[in-house]
Amino acid sequence: MDAGLAALLGAAVGSVATLGAAVVSGRAQTRAQHDQWRRQHRRDAYAGYLGALHDRDIAMDAVLDALRSDEPELPVVDEEIRRFIVLAREVHRAAEVVILEGPASLVRAVERVTDASSGLSEVMRRLAGDARAGDATRKADDVALAAERESILYQAVRDFRLAARGVIGNARWFRAT
Repeated sequence: MDAGLAALLGAAVGSVATLGAAVVSGRAQTRAQHDQWRRQHRRDAYAGYLGALHDRDIAMDAVLDALRSDEPELPVVDEEIRRFIVLAREVHRAAEVVILEGPASLVRAVERVTDASSGLSEVMRRLAGDARAGDATRKADDVALAAERESILYQAVRDFRLAARGVIGNARWFRAT
């Protein structure tokens, strides 16, 4: 083999190797960018859901506070319930985005929050119905049950937050603080 052909083959092999390395590097960079984009979308969805939950929970607390009064003012209760319903719809919309973004572990966490929210809402509805009827026979038991279900709800929200941190890659930071 003459020197010119050897040089040509060497250049060709070097070019193919360089091109291969560039393709591999480009794919790795593309994958890293896609992963970052995906994390950002999930972070936005999870933050939106947590924000909607926060606003709805403040409204729920206002309803429960109004109902815990010895003589609840029904117009105030009704207004707080209307506000709660609007914010509960926002939570539902935000949950749908979380469900779309996934993963399945977060869908299960959302379902646990939804179940806990439903349990507390059920007690809240019963307290409101009894207040409208002027019936205070179950009030003490329902107020205690509401406190218990609030605790379950807040634990479910904390569990969602922890799971979300794990999905978007902040679990290490969360455990350290």
